[in-house]
Amino acid sequence: MQASPSKELSQYIKHYLFLDNTETAVQKFRLFSDGNTGLVFSVKSKLISGINKYEVKEYLPASFLYGQLNGFKDLYSENEITLIIVVFQPSGINQLLGIPASEFHDSIIPVEDIFDQKIKALQEKLSQQNNQTRIELLNHFFKSMIVTKPFSSPFIIDHSLNFIIDKRGDFSIKQLVQYTGYTERHLERKFQECIGLNPKKFGNVVRLHHFLKLLKEKPENSNLTTICYDAGFSDQSHLIKDFKKHTGITPTEYIYNTGKLTNNLIKRFPSSSF
Repeated sequence: MQASPSKELSQYIKHYLFLDNTETAVQKFRLFSDGNTGLVFSVKSKLISGINKYEVKEYLPASFLYGQLNGFKDLYSENEITLIIVVFQPSGINQLLGIPASEFHDSIIPVEDIFDQKIKALQEKLSQQNNQTRIELLNHFFKSMIVTKPFSSPFIIDHSLNFIIDKRGDFSIKQLVQYTGYTERHLERKFQECIGLNPKKFGNVVRLHHFLKLLKEKPENSNLTTICYDAGFSDQSHLIKDFKKHTGITPTEYIYNTGKLTNNLIKRFPSSSF
């Protein structure tokens, strides 16, 4: 289930996601970048990030924030899970907290290290409520954070994001420099601060997800090569290389050997053991 935040939060938060998985056997999930930072509440049981050489399972915090990812991260569950995910706008977490987004880059961080202790009370309440009440609780929590933090996203970021998204990630830095009037160095510095990726890497993520959207909506008679060109890739080998870099699998594996839970979270089939 996907739900929108309240209107005053829409500048910071893209949407809320509610995911339930009732499997009790070991499940393998893969998280990859969608250009946004996310906050995950795992309210039923903890996810597992892996197992070390002594066969000790390494559990993730019950609630954690993940930053912009370089590639992908594999997560596992061995019990039923309920995930509540707050998906921030590309610059939302920076605007909300005033912390450079680069500090969260390719990291998974316990929420207690970022938010005040009220987050623990929120997590407890979320575990006991239905989704509609959860939305209300999340809205109330984040509204309280913006009372003294009016939205002040730099014009350069909004202007650049509009350009990159309008181009569906298929652009050159020279085009972005000409469009914004800012130097490449200045653009890169502001993107690292507000988003956590440089403009080109962010654009690559946008292009990848445009390809996934086209793949999802493809007519029966279309083929991968046609979709590849429509998404702005120069050829199929370029697509496959970029796709594997972000997801660790090929487009064909994505189509036939995964379950799509969200834009950037998939379930791998068949289930893998640790």
